[in-house]
Amino acid sequence: MALGFLDRSRIVAPPTWTRWLVPPAALSVHLSIGQAYAWSVFKTPLEKTMHLNGTQSSLPFQLGIVMLGLSAAFGGTLVEKNGPRWAMFVSMCCFATGFLVSALGVATGQFWLVVVGYGGIGGIGLGIGYISPVSTLIKWFPDRPGMATGIAIMGFGGGALIASPWSSSMLGSAPTAGTIATAFVVHGVVYAVFMSMGWLLVRVPAEGWKPAGWEPKTDHGRAMISTANVSAANAIKTPQFWCLWVVLCFNVTAGIGILEKASPMIVDFFKSTPTPVGTAAAAGFVALLSLCNMLGRFVWSSTSDLVGRKNIYRTYLGVGAVLYLVIALTENSSKLVFILCAMVILSFYGGGFATVPAYLKDLFGTYQVGAIHGRLLTAWSVAGVLGPLIVNRIADSQKAAGKSGPALYELSFYIMIGLLVVGFVANELVRPVKEKYHEPVAAAARSEA
Repeated sequence: MALGFLDRSRIVAPPTWTRWLVPPAALSVHLSIGQAYAWSVFKTPLEKTMHLNGTQSSLPFQLGIVMLGLSAAFGGTLVEKNGPRWAMFVSMCCFATGFLVSALGVATGQFWLVVVGYGGIGGIGLGIGYISPVSTLIKWFPDRPGMATGIAIMGFGGGALIASPWSSSMLGSAPTAGTIATAFVVHGVVYAVFMSMGWLLVRVPAEGWKPAGWEPKTDHGRAMISTANVSAANAIKTPQFWCLWVVLCFNVTAGIGILEKASPMIVDFFKSTPTPVGTAAAAGFVALLSLCNMLGRFVWSSTSDLVGRKNIYRTYLGVGAVLYLVIALTENSSKLVFILCAMVILSFYGGGFATVPAYLKDLFGTYQVGAIHGRLLTAWSVAGVLGPLIVNRIADSQKAAGKSGPALYELSFYIMIGLLVVGFVANELVRPVKEKYHEPVAAAARSEA
């Protein structure tokens, strides 16, 4: 086999292997593809050099999130079959190629190449890379699934913490098509090298492995944890899956609406105040939100191991709605209130991503949790279009009507509040999965082996 080194059978861990090497392998991939959250740094330079509006400049990001969900959904079964090394390698190739094609698009003045490169090809890398370590981490850490997936997935949230100032420094104060294209090329090469650390290091546990002294526990009252397994085909037939789909979609929509437009949003919000926000400070705001996104993925998902998945989503959705209301009511009267509320909202946004694999494991077992997770990420695809579309389209229309400042975003914030309330209700409807959807024990055991 030409690429036999990618095969799952080649990466079964020996008895002396430590499971704590798997999170760093996952982090190297997630920190790289997490660059997607720094897209807003490129928005204004692209708008000026390629003569785009806010809605147009969000297209590469939106398509990237769409392709993330679609590639995760359709590739989830392949990831389960071929293993994490194969998935990480494919992710690296697609993600790096996406940057190189985008660089060509900027250099030639063809924006459609940026959309296809970053959004289409790179988006496939996002999706395959995002789900590549999830199932493996849950199998390595059945005793602490929320913490384990939180460690890895926080890398996706924290990617912009590195990429935002890095990209900003490469673009400079007066970006040109040449500097933008060069930045894309450098991103592609550096991320390819860094992601290689992941696929070279990752391992899967041997058949029958479990942490020393650990035994499965059931707690239906708190977290609805099941010892049964449900296939991906059956999972999508359950109301639980679709309730979680709504929960994830609307929680992501509420967060991504801010994140995709974070840099120009804070500039617009405080432009007419005595203390306007400059370009450098706006890039710092993006990095700060990325830090909250990253830390929220670890802190809140680890907390979910203690308080239960359903309870932690009540916090994400309920408190998140209240924070949006605070921003809408205070407008631009307090920069501190705006920044603090945005920070917590983004921590909930990140926490929702990191907690959902453990929520799926609680409900559907480990049998095909990676494939189920991939299918659920179609909610992210929808949210990746919905959130930026709501914020950008409304902001563009309000600007055309002569409005400025908080008025550009006020309606968007109230829409986000409504979506979070709907998500809260959907989370309340989640119940343990009925036995008719469970896999026979012997069949599930054979597949997991």
